[in-house]
Amino acid sequence: MGFLFFQGAFTHQDFAGHKGTIRPGDLQWMTAGRGIVHCEMPATQGVQRGLQLWVNLSSKDKLIEPNYQELEDKDIPKVECNGVRVSVIAGESLGIKSPVYTRTPTMYLDIVLQPGAVLHQPIPEGWNAFAYILEGEATFGTVDSPTISAHHTVQLSPGDGVSIWNKPGSASRVVLIGGQPLNEPVVQYGPFVMNTWDEIKQAVHDFQHARNGFEKAGSWHSDPVALE
Repeated sequence: MGFLFFQGAFTHQDFAGHKGTIRPGDLQWMTAGRGIVHCEMPATQGVQRGLQLWVNLSSKDKLIEPNYQELEDKDIPKVECNGVRVSVIAGESLGIKSPVYTRTPTMYLDIVLQPGAVLHQPIPEGWNAFAYILEGEATFGTVDSPTISAHHTVQLSPGDGVSIWNKPGSASRVVLIGGQPLNEPVVQYGPFVMNTWDEIKQAVHDFQHARNGFEKAGSWHSDPVALE
């Protein structure tokens, strides 16, 4: 699960002992694995704004130990070229790679385009990908394609990549997200995601009885978070 923050502050805590507060531009990436009880609480008053991305794990990785990664804005790789600024949350863009480790191969790019700018971004063959327009407007494919306004999602067709254009008189901001398909059955029940219903039943049973990784589930409590 990736959480990219834009406004406010949020504090993460979990029963594995991880704790951290993220602020605008910061990132936290949590791998739930065999299971982890956690909370995300506002650490400041006012509006809290961010994007949370859930990424499925392959069957061979679903029972790994949980993991937590956190990067401040200053440590997230960024690159600027010809009116385009890319923050590389996961994956690679314009020759820059992210240090964030994703067990499921993932691309996560935060892109700002100045008026008239264009980004030609390769996407690995066979990957699924989509874009979400955070601010302004953007055009995908060719410069003559329809313009997509903010708060809309564009599902991209498989191919060599995507071209993102900005034609209006103000900057636009887009997140481009892609991943390698697992081609496995998916069964979801509440916060539990497995491959079969039998595995879901076992995971729920383990949680209810504090077994197989959930030993701390019944006794753990988060600490109070003081608002800044």
